[in-house]
Amino acid sequence: MKKNIFLYLFVFAGLIALYLFVSSGTLAKTMNDKINKLEAEKVSLQDSVQKSQLSILDMQYFSLENNDDALAYYEHLNIKNPSRYIADKLLETNEKKGNNPLIPYEGMENDFKLNKIKILNHKWIVVDFSDGKYWGELLLKYELKDDMGVDFTLVDHLLYTRSN
Repeated sequence: MKKNIFLYLFVFAGLIALYLFVSSGTLAKTMNDKINKLEAEKVSLQDSVQKSQLSILDMQYFSLENNDDALAYYEHLNIKNPSRYIADKLLETNEKKGNNPLIPYEGMENDFKLNKIKILNHKWIVVDFSDGKYWGELLLKYELKDDMGVDFTLVDHLLYTRSN
């Protein structure tokens, strides 16, 4: 009887060992598949990040912050962030009651106000404006003076038409 118990225990232990061996092989294969899939996804994401960085560099090409030649015009003024200073001065024109004086249109729904500002270099700014329903863009010429005053001159403008 003792022989049979040891035989049964030996067979049972062998079956457990065989099951663990087979399942570990399947588990290893599954894990390798997951690792390969994640490595492929990693490469894809790295390519996507690289494309995004190149796209950002392209968008920043026409920007005062990245134009050392244009920034050289403001070195003598000791302004920490000329773009922010100029944008703030431009946004101050929104504080007046009624339409912004730089916008050559009368607001139809509300008053036209400046929304987005893109300072291209030491001379030009592109601005988006809206009254909440209608919108347009301005091309402004500006001059930052030694007394820290900023003069804005309208170069061109457009108002988009609504199509229903």
